[in-house]
Amino acid sequence: MSQVCELTGKRPAYGNKVSHSNIKTRTRWMPNLKAKKIEIPELKLTYSLLLSARAFRTIDKAGGITAALMNAKDEVLSPRLLKVKRAIHRSRVKATGTAKVAAPKHVAGAKAAAPAKVAAPAKAAKAPAKAKAAPAAKATKAKK
Repeated sequence: MSQVCELTGKRPAYGNKVSHSNIKTRTRWMPNLKAKKIEIPELKLTYSLLLSARAFRTIDKAGGITAALMNAKDEVLSPRLLKVKRAIHRSRVKATGTAKVAAPKHVAGAKAAAPAKVAAPAKAAKAPAKAKAAPAAKATKAKK
């Protein structure tokens, strides 16, 4: 069994023990891993996970395993928990229907029409401002 936390990615740390006489001996420090069965309420499934004591604290702070999974980076999750995270994401998208709402925003005609309306008034506003600024500058030069 590999000694890696499935949620945080903690692995054994390697280094030297250094004695009083400065003799260096290679050693490794193992993470505090515990096997724990955890139920994921959104999927209604129970998984047996190998988690570190730090992972238990992370789950408690996040407010549950689901929130901890969604906050975790994909690089540190085990392949099994990565599949669970994606399944939770899919179930949330399916439940809210956000995929259906996002589709009309990608219409090409809507994007092309919006910038043309915004650009036309901006050019018209700049032209009179320049015309008014020029006579005022000539008037102040004439008074001097």
